[in-house]
Amino acid sequence: MNRHSELLTGDKVYLRPLNGEDAEMYYHMFYGTEVRRLTGTKKHVTKEQIEQYIAHKSGDDSTVLLLIALKENDEVIGDIAIQDIDADNRSANLRIAIGDERHQGRGYGREALLLMLEYGFGILNLHRIELEVYSYNARAAHVYESIGFVHEGVRRQTLFYNHEYHDVVMMGMLESEYRERYIK
Repeated sequence: MNRHSELLTGDKVYLRPLNGEDAEMYYHMFYGTEVRRLTGTKKHVTKEQIEQYIAHKSGDDSTVLLLIALKENDEVIGDIAIQDIDADNRSANLRIAIGDERHQGRGYGREALLLMLEYGFGILNLHRIELEVYSYNARAAHVYESIGFVHEGVRRQTLFYNHEYHDVVMMGMLESEYRERYIK
């Protein structure tokens, strides 16, 4: 995929649509032990299931699924999605995953989140964007808080992973909070 498919562009990363030819790369990107733990992924899927997932998401009006790519070399490093879009209530859920540990903690995810928030509040005209983070993912929770997401609650012992129960922290941001912080 080339740079001509950029949808949203930042200083270090750009976001682009996920296409059928991305299935092989997408299949391998999220099978590392640590990324599976951070995302709470338990299910193993086949490449054919990934292809079906991509085809389904391309026709799903309730989801904007994009790949995160580095501007310097076009390497795809993760994905980000605004999903469960509720047009009546102008709300949605946000999720992000950076596939390789060498790309984590370098500001790429933060920049991708800010690009997607701008898209969600500015283009999709959302009023509220929420997300969930597992209690053991302190680094992600810190990034979300630093961007302006507000801690709204905890669903206790929601995820059973690796022989233990873990809490899910719910966070959200309102359009007014985003505009006050980022639109001058």
